[in-house]
Formats: sequence, C-alpha cells, structure tokens
Amino acid sequence: MTVILRSLETAVPATVMVQPQVRDVFAAQPGLTRLGQRLVGAAFDSSGIETRYTVLDELTLDRSFDEPLFFDRKELRILSPSTKVRNEVYAEEGTKLFVEAARKALAAAPGIEASDITHVVTASCTGFFAPGPDYKVVRALGLDPSVQRYHLGFMGCYAAFPALRSAKAFCDADPDAVVLVIAAELCSLHVRSSNNPDTIVGSSLFADGAAAAVVSAREIPLTAPALSLDHFETVLTPVGEEAMAWNIGDEGFEMVLGTYVPHIIDDHIVGALEPLLARDASLQGLAYSEIEHWAIHPGGRSILDKVEAKLGLTEQQLVPARETLRDYGNMSSATVMFVLKNILDQPASPGNDRICSMAFGPGLTVETALFTRIGAIPAGARAAAPGSAVEVGDAVPADLEPILTEAGA
Repeated sequence: MTVILRSLETAVPATVMVQPQVRDVFAAQPGLTRLGQRLVGAAFDSSGIETRYTVLDELTLDRSFDEPLFFDRKELRILSPSTKVRNEVYAEEGTKLFVEAARKALAAAPGIEASDITHVVTASCTGFFAPGPDYKVVRALGLDPSVQRYHLGFMGCYAAFPALRSAKAFCDADPDAVVLVIAAELCSLHVRSSNNPDTIVGSSLFADGAAAAVVSAREIPLTAPALSLDHFETVLTPVGEEAMAWNIGDEGFEMVLGTYVPHIIDDHIVGALEPLLARDASLQGLAYSEIEHWAIHPGGRSILDKVEAKLGLTEQQLVPARETLRDYGNMSSATVMFVLKNILDQPASPGNDRICSMAFGPGLTVETALFTRIGAIPAGARAAAPGSAVEVGDAVPADLEPILTEAGA
C-alpha cells in the first residue's frame, strides 16, 4: 500500500516586504548602536532573500495607520506590542492562512471531497489559541464534525515532517483515511528592533506563509504529479540543545539562533541521513548527488551552503531551496513544503524521481524524509512502492562576515 501526498498548495498574505527596504527601516531604529547598524546591513544583505510576506498591513511603506500597533509609518519606528496583542493577531490572521491553504489543497485533489476528510493535522509555533486552527479548518471547510483533529505546537521549523509522518501513520493504519495536513506560521508578529545578533538575524530571515497537503492511500487515479511518502526519520544531534530555541517573552516570542548552528549541521548532517537512507536498499552506495532532488529547509543561506558543500550536491539540486528562500524567506514549519512544491511543479522527467528532504529545528533536531515524485496514474493502475546561491544587495563587510556566517544568516 502506497501512501500518497495527492496535492500540495501554499498561501501567503498580501503584504510584501522588499528586503532592502526593510533593511533600511531596521537600520534606522532609535537605540541601535553603530555595530547594530552594521550587523543589520550585513544580515539583510547576505540573507539570500529578495521578498517576504507578512500579515501585518502596517509593515507596508505605502501608507500610514492612525493607531499603529507594530509599525509607525510616520516616524518609521518599529513598535513593541505585548505578547497578548501579537497573539490576538495570530488568532485572527493565522486562521485565514490555515483555511486558505487547506481550501486550495482540497480543491487540487480530484476525487476527494470535503466529506472524505477523516483527519486534520495542523502545525504552528508562532501563536496559540483554543479552539485552535484545527477546529477552525473543520468549521470553515464544512468537514464532518467527527473528523479527528491533531495540532502540533511549538516544534519550530521541522514540524511539517512530524505532521506528514502522522498522516502516513493514519493512512497505514486505515487504508480509507484521508488526511488534511496544514502548516502555517506568522513569524513577522514577533519582529522587534534590537542590537542582539540573534534577533537581528531573525528579523532578516523570518516571514509568514502556509502550506497544506491532502494525504491518502485510497485507490483514486492521479491526474497530476504527486509524492509517495516513503520513509521518515528523526535524529537529535549530540550537541546543540541550547543553540536553537523559541521562547515566549513579554513582547512576543524570542528566537535563540546560536552562532554554532551551521557548524552543528555541518558536523552531524551525514550521521542524521544514515538511518533514513538505510531504509531503502536502492540508495545504498550512491553518492548523495545521485539522488535526484534535495528538499532542504532553507533556515538561512549559510545552512544551505553547508549542506551543499558537505554532501557534495550540485548547485542545481539546491535551487528549489534557494528560490524558496529568495522569494518567501524562512516561514518556519511551512517552508520545506514550499520547497517540495517547487520540486513537484517542475517539468516531469522519465520515471519516478527520488527526493531526500531535511529540516532543522530546536534540540537540535534533524527531521529527514524520503519521497518519490510520481506522475499521473492511469485509471486501473497503481503506483509501486519505491525500492519494494542567490545573494542580495552589497557584499558583507569583510570584518562582519564571520559574525553573520556563524549566526546562520
């Protein structure tokens, strides 16, 4: 029995943040030291990002708001609302993104109706409310009120994989199950001005977005390329527990992105891949570059550089991750699903293409997955189980590049 991701769709808010413009705003904030200003310029210019999206209309530079909460356009000043205020925006705007992505994924899965959904799995780490996004999706899409609902909260950038792994487990246990998986993050709610390098790097990277997928093993012919969910693995690196974290503060959530994160990934990525690749005999002995596609979570440009160099991948194999980073920034848990969609939307090649995927998060946790990109399946046939750097702006000043490289930008 093959569990298939039958549709994968994304959604972003309407407000676009252009990286050089946002950089200039952050660099002009009161209280920023001269070193802080230089770090802002270096982080934003070396991020590999051109545009990002936010639910905060206030962050547009096109007009002013009478009673701003997050950004005073008249003074070009970033404000510091309480965590309560930020979370209230999350509950309202986050619901919209969850629902939009879910609705698009359901519409893109021919042969599956809202009444077919048996499970809903949501993932997010940028806010909390109850009844939560899983409930809101059920109500908004008119799903059966008996649908089983699960929410994975506060896992960070790797949460899409536990969500998809849960969907596969549900379908393995019940061949008639149809699982709707949605990851949505509103990282921009927690933006702040600071001289802290971790905060500056986060401000240069994070953005808002959502992705949703319909997963099932039902005997329904495919009419478009899809992904078979082959294997998942989780590895905790022996070091790095304090290097990446996401804490709740009085003025929003506070990111910890230690300077050693890219080095931890560089030191342990091969070991993290071993249990995953050992699951498929057809991959034994292959060079990493011989696996057709790599869907790497673009936590930052430096992380992608480390992965490409350590595994000996080609520049082309990292294009989906770098394009996602360039066009959308880091949307935490939703981001790797954007990368997978980039690969899924590429022109079909003969046969089935393997995809090795990785995401990194607090712990330091490395989540890995193997997928197979499969074409449309004619009626009456079934898919066989497999194996049965973009840079923006000016160059980083030479004396600051080590700081930002170590910080993961």
